[in-house]
Amino acid sequence: MSNVKAFPGTFPLHEDRNFLAESEWVIFKLLCRPIDSISEDKPEELSVATGNQVTPARCAELIRIVRINQLTGIGSWISRIFAEAGLNEVDIRELPAEEITERVNTKVGYKICNEATTRALALLQLQWKGAEAKG
Repeated sequence: MSNVKAFPGTFPLHEDRNFLAESEWVIFKLLCRPIDSISEDKPEELSVATGNQVTPARCAELIRIVRINQLTGIGSWISRIFAEAGLNEVDIRELPAEEITERVNTKVGYKICNEATTRALALLQLQWKGAEAKG
């Protein structure tokens, strides 16, 4: 369990928000596929399973969101933003926090992640590394 929630002035890294379009939600519901279950899927195969109604590129992004969201302390809201910036779960665990937040800020065109967010992310990364060392 993460002991980093939200520092003052920090993007709420732990917060969950819906990241599916309503039409995507309906498609996955009709497939009887909880969105959390797609983390091991291949984008092309997932797209075909949706009847090609969700593109392989969007499926790849959804898979990245779900995988990032599986990291302790990371909610779906920032997971979506990270994935839209082209990052994956390995990047979030291993890249310097400063580089991650810079990529996000560059992608969105303004400073959504500030220094406090960078510090909070760096603390989460230390926790994940500590958990990996114990495991």
